[in-house]
Amino acid sequence: MADYKKIESDIKEKLVAINRITKVVKGGRRFGFAALMVVGNQKGSIGIGQGKSKQVPDAIKKATEDAKRNLIKIPLKDGRTLHHDVKGKNGAGKVILRAGTGIIAGGAIRSVCEVLGIQDVVAKSLGSANPHNVLKACVDGLRSQNSPKILSVIRGKKISEIVLKREIK
Repeated sequence: MADYKKIESDIKEKLVAINRITKVVKGGRRFGFAALMVVGNQKGSIGIGQGKSKQVPDAIKKATEDAKRNLIKIPLKDGRTLHHDVKGKNGAGKVILRAGTGIIAGGAIRSVCEVLGIQDVVAKSLGSANPHNVLKACVDGLRSQNSPKILSVIRGKKISEIVLKREIK
């Protein structure tokens, strides 16, 4: 129980988008809200969640709980950047992520990088600007990357054989 509370306190939450939904009924309009949240521990774990309710705080609370239930682990290089260039796709949303200097990204991708613990990345969103699609495409791309440790196990080689050392001239 104590470990669960410790993990819970390390998690950083970020609201990506909030949407107002209107339902027209006989007496007028009924408003509802949909929230999209990203949570992460800034050490390689991330979760995305959606929540809907009649009030904004309730929608955010539901989205946060959903995101915490769906945490996944992403391999990071030195705990701060990506191992290689990554492309992700979900629906019409496409993203390209590559190692860079600082977080050069907009909107949903920036939120993902901040809660994931990535500090050096250059990202570009192509196609859809819908935060739901961009967010899912970003997570899809991050999940598709392979760390040298994973590749060494698959290929049956040592990590040093996979990671080439750069020669200084």
